[in-house]
Amino acid sequence: MMTANPFTNRVSSLSGPARDVVPVVPSDTVDMANTAIGLYVETGGTVVMTTERGETRTVQVTDFSILPVGVLRVHSTGTTALGIHAMVLA
Repeated sequence: MMTANPFTNRVSSLSGPARDVVPVVPSDTVDMANTAIGLYVETGGTVVMTTERGETRTVQVTDFSILPVGVLRVHSTGTTALGIHAMVLA
């Protein structure tokens, strides 16, 4: 029996939900393939990121944190948090 897909004919929205969660490989030089609408962090620490507005920000997070901010890049230098995932609309 097939179940109905609630995403069929639905327009993606910044108010959610994300369409996928993808692992982030931190990099000081390369943006993520898709701008994230938020980050999920499994193991807390420091996250250094470039926001959608082009600003570099450093935040401290605890285990299992959700950061509801548009992110272009997670930097490797300075980032100590682990298990970072990007919530994306693509």
